[in-house]
Amino acid sequence: MLPACSSQNKMPKVINQIPSEFQQIYDDVQRTTFQYFWDGAEPNSGLARERFHVDNIYPQNDKHVVTSGGGGFGVMAILVGIERGFITKQKGIERFEKILTFLETADRFHGAWPHWWNGETGKVMPFSKRDDGGDLVETSFMIQGLLTVRQYFKDGDAREKSIASRIDKLWKEVDFNWYRNGKNVLYWHWSPNFGWEMNFPVTGYNECLIMYILAASSPTHGVPAEVYHEGWARSGNIKDTITTYGHTLTLEHNEAPKYGGPLFWAHYSFLGLDPRGLKDRYADYWENNINHTLINRAWCIENPLNYKGYGPQNWGLTSSYSMRGYAGHAPGEKRDLGVIAPTAALSSMPYTPQQSMAAMKHWYTNMKDSLYGPYGFYDAFSETANWFPKRYLAIDQGPIVVMMENYRSGLLWNLFMSSPEIQEGLKKLGFESPAIKK
Repeated sequence: MLPACSSQNKMPKVINQIPSEFQQIYDDVQRTTFQYFWDGAEPNSGLARERFHVDNIYPQNDKHVVTSGGGGFGVMAILVGIERGFITKQKGIERFEKILTFLETADRFHGAWPHWWNGETGKVMPFSKRDDGGDLVETSFMIQGLLTVRQYFKDGDAREKSIASRIDKLWKEVDFNWYRNGKNVLYWHWSPNFGWEMNFPVTGYNECLIMYILAASSPTHGVPAEVYHEGWARSGNIKDTITTYGHTLTLEHNEAPKYGGPLFWAHYSFLGLDPRGLKDRYADYWENNINHTLINRAWCIENPLNYKGYGPQNWGLTSSYSMRGYAGHAPGEKRDLGVIAPTAALSSMPYTPQQSMAAMKHWYTNMKDSLYGPYGFYDAFSETANWFPKRYLAIDQGPIVVMMENYRSGLLWNLFMSSPEIQEGLKKLGFESPAIKK
């Protein structure tokens, strides 16, 4: 039995009322998905497991693999759990203290965490052969989450202020400048064994915008604005104008120029970074994210590859499990494998609330037996292949909880954007936002 919301915590201010026909489903989906990061967490670290298979067909040692990026989404989900009354604030504080103890002692590389650790030991678990060091992108997802937690607790009692102070120290220890590799661009990886051999300079547009925002905002290891403009924005070549299904993208989506990339590109960087009214010289990010989502949905409605089940209430292509393993699903004849991932539509709730709620209701009402388990909707499915695996991924469950809350109350957006360093970093890069104080 879940506790009622404690009297010391007021529910977040409502900015969008959920229609009565969706209210019960909305509450249940958000609460159940949150449990992935609560009951489903790895016990020693308190962090999100990389994956969980209800059918238990994966190797047993996988149950100890925890993830920095998905863990960052998870700490934001815990804040939602406190505010929604899924857990008490006291329980949340205890979990954050455990997580911070792990993060303070786990392997780091010039302040950046690896993609994966062993949750029992804190030692890096290689994501691939040469990826056994710092992962600045996944670290940025974690820092985005931790800064929201810092802002939530910074004015609390002594114990809460201690949480905020510990987070502040971890944030200031990330050496973004090191990950330039001496150039005006940020590199995804560095390894103590392989150096820069992964050789992955990160240029836009994709899911990594938050990394550049944080790098510009760091009070200790910040990078100059040129790193953003020359590296991420490719000296302006990130700009484009492509209209598909009547919706226009103003940023060139890497490897997906006609339809936009997988939908997680509109989610991961924007769990804390508020896209409402966010603009720079390259894009209006709110409009771009809405149009990215509408193009993705329109492809599924048109369904040129004739996959079973696709339609107005059954849509959403993003990176997820597939019959061939993990795959980057997106519109296009080569990218669409007939696999729908519920996180795509659910995490797009702020952008397409009516369309996302319709999909949620369809899956919950008509397909629940095949799609819904102990931690909410399973990661992905294909009606064409009659493929309904009972599997979860942290990086897909986290954005559901967070973006459903951002639609309701703006909770995580408001917390992250209240960070003074983020305010200054955005100004430094030439961003406009209603959240930036004049």
